[in-house]
Amino acid sequence: MPAKTTNEALQGAEAAVPADPAAAADPAAAAGHPAAAADPAVVPAEAVTPLLRGITVLRRLSEADGGTLSLSGLERATGLARSTVDRITATLARMGYVRLDGRDVTLAPRLMELGNAYLAALRLPALLGARADALADELDESVSLAVGDRDGIRFIHQATRRRAMSLSFRIGDLLPAERTAPGPLFATEWTDGDWRHWRARRAADPQDHTFPALPPRRSSSPDEDDEDFARRTARAAADGWALDDQLIEPGLVAVSVPVRDPRTGRIACVANVVSHTSRHTAQGLRDTLLPRLRSAVAEMERELGTAPPAEPGAPPAGLATWTGASKQELGREFIESLARGLTVLTAFGEGRAALTLTEVAKATGLARATARRALITYEHAGLVTAVSGRTFGLTPRVLSLGFPPLSRPSLPLIARPHLAALADRVHESTSLAVLSDTGEEVQYTARVGTTRVMSVNITVGTRLPAHATSLGRVLLADLPEHRRPLSGLRRLTPHTVTDPAALNALLTEVRTQGYALVDEELEEGLRSIAVPVRDRTGRVVAAVNTSMHVTRRTARECVDDLLPELRAAASRIEADLRVAGRFTRVSTT
Repeated sequence: MPAKTTNEALQGAEAAVPADPAAAADPAAAAGHPAAAADPAVVPAEAVTPLLRGITVLRRLSEADGGTLSLSGLERATGLARSTVDRITATLARMGYVRLDGRDVTLAPRLMELGNAYLAALRLPALLGARADALADELDESVSLAVGDRDGIRFIHQATRRRAMSLSFRIGDLLPAERTAPGPLFATEWTDGDWRHWRARRAADPQDHTFPALPPRRSSSPDEDDEDFARRTARAAADGWALDDQLIEPGLVAVSVPVRDPRTGRIACVANVVSHTSRHTAQGLRDTLLPRLRSAVAEMERELGTAPPAEPGAPPAGLATWTGASKQELGREFIESLARGLTVLTAFGEGRAALTLTEVAKATGLARATARRALITYEHAGLVTAVSGRTFGLTPRVLSLGFPPLSRPSLPLIARPHLAALADRVHESTSLAVLSDTGEEVQYTARVGTTRVMSVNITVGTRLPAHATSLGRVLLADLPEHRRPLSGLRRLTPHTVTDPAALNALLTEVRTQGYALVDEELEEGLRSIAVPVRDRTGRVVAAVNTSMHVTRRTARECVDDLLPELRAAASRIEADLRVAGRFTRVSTT
């Protein structure tokens, strides 16, 4: 029987969610392939227009270089009125999904919580990501996991190698099925409707201009390309694996094997090994790497078969109340229907892969009618599908809402806007630093200065002795005592603490009080105060500080006036870091 659309499934009584929604839902449907979709030319009468416009704005920003467009550029890219663009971006900024910097709009890390909801509900990155990483280390080649997204594929995990010629695809990037190794494997499960949709897309866009992650298609006959893809699909069905011999661009080759759900036998995702012809030919990939890839996939399938049902985490709380308060405060500039619609996506997550309308409304605090209209809107946009009975799930297309340009985050990029805001509030220079491998130095990785006749002049990349800086003491304090490098300490000023026992006692105090204040130990006349920045596990990964001349503020004033501001800034950095680091690796430099 064909899958019901969300609109159809929302009619009538709701069915109870099974004990393990992710297991009960068809994995292909949960991955968005094949998904019944409404005619894109016909907007349902109950769709939320501001929500559709907000989705359009997020997608245009996602396609822009660096995730940034000017307000006028957004106006041109979306075709929306400038006043509408202004209100949408103001609402998204209030939600923390974009940053407004003058006339520019930039995607912000918190937007990744939408893609995180899909990835958490899918569970595949959490269950299989470590095995993909281990395979990449073993083969010394890039390894990715992909799911089907209608007639394309979308990456859900990447383990890349650092080389001059490295893989540039990102988590969430969409590629046409016919130009990839995973594509023919997914196509073995396509319905007649999926093939018709694929042929219609190929006819409308023969050069793949609608796939911004790809270089232009090399000139060839579309009919020949389409016939070749049909042959590759038939061969993939017979062989159980597929090759990409420079279909994406010259020099790039890949081999793929499907990872099947042991409960249903359908493809849950595809594991893909990518290399360059300078290292392997396509034939070489098949002969040398395919056996190990198949072995790794067998391990992944065992992992899926033995994984216990996901324990549902707590959904976000108080969202409806927050949107109401924001509307009360900002008035017309805040589009409440857009904000409430976006909160519906965050109702899904680990252990919440398939939800009823009632559960969506309860998780978000929204009225059932509001949640219902949001689901109908998302079904029209291809972001939600009916998966089982009266339950609904996210599709991979949720990743199109900003995830690719945000999926390779670094701590300095995350921190810099918060450092700038902190510098504006305290009127002092602010910095972010990490500890060197030896623990003997701190390295400055982000800095925002202020305009003063006399200021602290430190540039990004500068290294300073950890024991004599507030940044270093915060970072050293998080280390176990036996790992703290406290011998052979240099005296930089008459005030520098160099006695190992005395410094160790100071570090214990710093760890307890949660900040470090250092007076004239690095340089006479220089006073600084720092606080830690912690990752998702609670480990201190960086420190934030501000420095000034001792005549500007007393030590007491630093604690009373600057410490609360530093802690607030660190908390905001940590919030972004938690979202960005859930399914991606965050570089600390």
